[in-house]
Amino acid sequence: MVVTNQLKNQHLTWRAGFGPRADELNQLASQSQKNLLKTLFKNSSKSPQYIDVANNELKGLMMGANEMDKLKKGDLSADQKKQLRKDSQRDIKSLNLAWLNEMVQSDAQLREKMSLFWHGHFASRNVNIFYQQLLLDSIRKNALGNFADLLREVSKSAAMINFLNNNQNKKDHPNENFAREVMELFTMGRGNYSEDDVKEAARSFTGWGADLQGEFVFRQKQHDNGDKTLLGKTGNFDGDDVLNILLQQKETAHFISKKIYRFLVNDDVDEQKAAWLGNRFYQSNYDIKSLLEDIFSSEWFYAEKNVGARIKSPVELIVGIRRMLPMKIDNEESQLTVQAVLGQLLFYPPNVAGWPGGTNWIDSSSLMFRLRIPQIIYAADEFEMKPKDDDDVMMGRKEINENAFKIKGLGKVKGGQMIRAEIFWNDYLKEFESVPKENLITELGKTILQTPSGISDETLKKYIDASGREYFIKTATIQLMSTPEYQLC
Repeated sequence: MVVTNQLKNQHLTWRAGFGPRADELNQLASQSQKNLLKTLFKNSSKSPQYIDVANNELKGLMMGANEMDKLKKGDLSADQKKQLRKDSQRDIKSLNLAWLNEMVQSDAQLREKMSLFWHGHFASRNVNIFYQQLLLDSIRKNALGNFADLLREVSKSAAMINFLNNNQNKKDHPNENFAREVMELFTMGRGNYSEDDVKEAARSFTGWGADLQGEFVFRQKQHDNGDKTLLGKTGNFDGDDVLNILLQQKETAHFISKKIYRFLVNDDVDEQKAAWLGNRFYQSNYDIKSLLEDIFSSEWFYAEKNVGARIKSPVELIVGIRRMLPMKIDNEESQLTVQAVLGQLLFYPPNVAGWPGGTNWIDSSSLMFRLRIPQIIYAADEFEMKPKDDDDVMMGRKEINENAFKIKGLGKVKGGQMIRAEIFWNDYLKEFESVPKENLITELGKTILQTPSGISDETLKKYIDASGREYFIKTATIQLMSTPEYQLC
């Protein structure tokens, strides 16, 4: 496969974002990677707006003094608690869709792509809409900033403190859950610390908590003020000291760099290049932007073995289709069902380790459904799919009847749905108006796929509507998006 300038630029837009937008396609053949990268960074330089979808009634309950006292004392009735959960579940659905639309529409592609990475890295499952909104805001604001700042904000977030039980971490009765995951999953990685280090870190994090409004609280009386020994250092450490010690370890920079390499470059890690990135990341004092510049400006990033080498995550797949084929979806919640069926429902990771990614995205049933999605959108076909019943991987989802299923914490979702979408083809069709008809399949393939198609042109033509040029382009595009090759980026 020849890695042309166009293919390199498409590679960059898929890895540093969610693929090219329809009205950007004409620039990809001639633009340099340097200029495209400069644009990507510039468009992502502004601080994002806070995504606030919580309804006013819920805000009033959470902010009102009397209601807050009732919440603290546990004086709400069973019906009131049930309504709170129901309202919060509804708003988390809205938060999912609002962020998904940001990924589709925003020019800040690099920021949103890295926010998706950090959303999986700092995985947290919580049915409190305020906690989730605050955590997402911290991630999006710091996605391209300094990893140390991001780590501190996430570690003090109500969502993470509650998810990892640190409100229950008190002197004389330390809870090790939070400390263990901070070390194993967020910083150093397994094998670089001892069980004693976990115990001492847990003692240091005693007293760290969060209130009902999502504010970090340090409860001094619950903190263990004794000396602790952690990774060879001894002192009266608190949680901030632990984070600083973890950041001083080069293993942290290498662990994060290697994970980002897998996400942006290739699941098959080149250890030498990953080590170089880790050293650079450490030397830059954990500057995320510098790390990304090192990756995206290197020649090896555009090597043939790295192009079309990653399986798109479900979110990347959905967002990528919507960017190339702009559309209005009348029943936006259908996208929640698609995410759930394919195994990546935003704000509901399978566990604290996040989504495993790679070949885990694909099995026989999910692949068949992936291949059908473009057709479902184009023809408004109904789909009857339910998530697998696997608590460890699929988040406690459970079938409840023939036409619906439950997503734990999200409530009942209908099966037997269709995606009612209107595709706006004009910008896309303009990109191919000067291409001779005999060359259309070839040019469409170059634009849509990151790998050579395994299907011959003659086979494709059997499934393409040749009654007019527009129908030819539309149906050829849908058919190419319905191939196994389109699952790769």
